[in-house]
Amino acid sequence: MNQILVTQKLYITPEIKRKKLIYKLELFMSVFLVCLLFSYYIYAEYDRNKSEQVSKEILEQIKYQVDDTVKKEDDDKIVVVLEIPGSQSNNTSQENKTRSNVKIDTKTYKSKDGVEYTTEGILKIPKIGIEYPILSATSPELLFVSINKYHPKDLKPNEIGNYCIVGHYYENGKMFGKLHKLKNGDKAELTDLSGNTVTYQVYDKKVIEPTDVSCTSQMVARDMQIRELTLITCTNGGKQRLVVKLREV
Repeated sequence: MNQILVTQKLYITPEIKRKKLIYKLELFMSVFLVCLLFSYYIYAEYDRNKSEQVSKEILEQIKYQVDDTVKKEDDDKIVVVLEIPGSQSNNTSQENKTRSNVKIDTKTYKSKDGVEYTTEGILKIPKIGIEYPILSATSPELLFVSINKYHPKDLKPNEIGNYCIVGHYYENGKMFGKLHKLKNGDKAELTDLSGNTVTYQVYDKKVIEPTDVSCTSQMVARDMQIRELTLITCTNGGKQRLVVKLREV
């Protein structure tokens, strides 16, 4: 009996203890890494949802302002009256006409957290169910909030030229996450801050290298005096860019 006990004790050698310790450490590290990755995912999703909320806030403010601008223009429509010498009615009508034709290029809106964002329009693509405010500049920080105007700096929405917009690709379909689903013939609507909406139609879609900026060229659009829209996002794990080209219908 004693011999059996001694034999069993001999099996628990220092090497076995060391392996058990290593196993416990590996298990602990595995659990820790899983928890860390899960926490990162939760935080990233929370951060994306927060940014999405800010984008919606800005969108609602733009829509309210655009509706208000359109309403004022409707109220300021000129009523044709007989010109009477010495009357001020004609001058008043001319003032109203000028005021109704004022074009709003950009406007700054403030989110609930106090951050100000300069915008210049709204992009809506019914086919993939997205509608976002267009921020007037491009930066890593702004791309987390909404889609950004990329090029050229002096071109405003719905002007003659090639208006380029960039947006993040998200697996959950937010921002430009569904851009790859667009096909030739699909349509998008671009609304400026004066309330003018122009419909564009997809005519080309391609994948390019990050160094290829030919899609932002203004030459064709300005030579032909047409309005173009170029939408850009990441693809293939960020190694390349997906470009969707549209023209005014």
